[in-house]
Amino acid sequence: MFVASWLPPDQWSYSYLLGMYLGDGCVSAAGRSYQLVVVCDAAYRDIIEECATAMVLTLLPRRVARNPHRVDRCVRVVGSSPRWPEAFPQHGPGRKHERAIELADWQRAVVDRFPQEFLRGLLHSDGCRTVNRFKTKLPSGRVAEYAYPRWFFSNRSTDIRGLFCEYCDRLGIRWTQSNPRNISVSHRDSVALLDSFVPAKS
Repeated sequence: MFVASWLPPDQWSYSYLLGMYLGDGCVSAAGRSYQLVVVCDAAYRDIIEECATAMVLTLLPRRVARNPHRVDRCVRVVGSSPRWPEAFPQHGPGRKHERAIELADWQRAVVDRFPQEFLRGLLHSDGCRTVNRFKTKLPSGRVAEYAYPRWFFSNRSTDIRGLFCEYCDRLGIRWTQSNPRNISVSHRDSVALLDSFVPAKS
């Protein structure tokens, strides 16, 4: 078990990176060091750069690489440091959804201060914004078409979904669980609030 003697110098960026790590990241041993790898969709260059910048601002890796996958449409953002397990004490054997995921006290203090950045990281890794379209028949017999935007957050870990919902609650964002893996945000004001700090992926 690692005891944190490291605290993030840039808490704003760390809160975002924590969300990215909990979504599509992992920490793995690499010789005498560790690698933090966050897998990003290659279509979203801005998210790749924001993830890489957040990693740099931890001041832990000497450099951050962006490695395109040879087959899949993804880019692995990679930084090496012997102190990643201190930065992410959730590190452990097995997949994240198969073990308990809890924030350390110091991590919770950071996320409490910067909840929007944490949610943005979670949504940039495991979220999407869609437009729901449907038709309804009016009393006049005419068929009307409607469309409204909604956000989805999908993660196999009950604990990580719980963190997403907890910080949505803190910001007054209404959510529903549409199935065992997906959280939906479709209330108009809540979608608008998310839109205000989670811009469209690019």
